[in-house]
Parts: sequence; structure tokens; C-alpha cells
Amino acid sequence: MKTLTEFKESLNLEEPLSGLPVQLKSLWYDAKGDWPKAHAQVDQLTDRQSAWVHAYLHRKEGDIWNADYWYSKAQRTRPDTSLEREWEELVKAFL
Repeated sequence: MKTLTEFKESLNLEEPLSGLPVQLKSLWYDAKGDWPKAHAQVDQLTDRQSAWVHAYLHRKEGDIWNADYWYSKAQRTRPDTSLEREWEELVKAFL
């Protein structure tokens, strides 16, 4: 899988494709409406890439304080864009 379009097409499947990086797996579950499962993928990880996804998930949840904590761990600032746009940026970053 190399493009955002291909990733979005995979959302028609029942399960994410095997071999996806954990960050993409989290974003896949998020797009399928399973926030708890998306969060569980990155909740215990401490690398910057996972922290960025974790931050996005808490921003989506509306927990801005927690989101800002994770954006800081990712060495990023909370974006001033829509959640949809950030999701797409994340997917593209990890493809």
C-alpha cells in the first residue's frame, strides 16, 4: 500500500491489512469508528511517531490537555486544521 487512496480503499475490509505499521493500524481503526481499538494500538508506545497518532486521537476525543501532552512528546504543536486533514497527513506520513 503506497497511497492515501489505497489506504482509504482498505477501509472496506473487515480487518486491517497485515504488516501495517502500528501507527497506520491505529489510524485504520480510527477511520472505522473504533476509537478504543485505535487508542489501544499506540497507548503504551513512546516513540515520536506513535505519540503523534496518540495526540491526534486525544484531540479527536476532545481531551485537549492530553492531546497537547502527546503533541509535545511527538515534538509537534497541535495543528489548526480539521481532524480529517490531520488524519490524512498522518496516513501520508506513515505510508
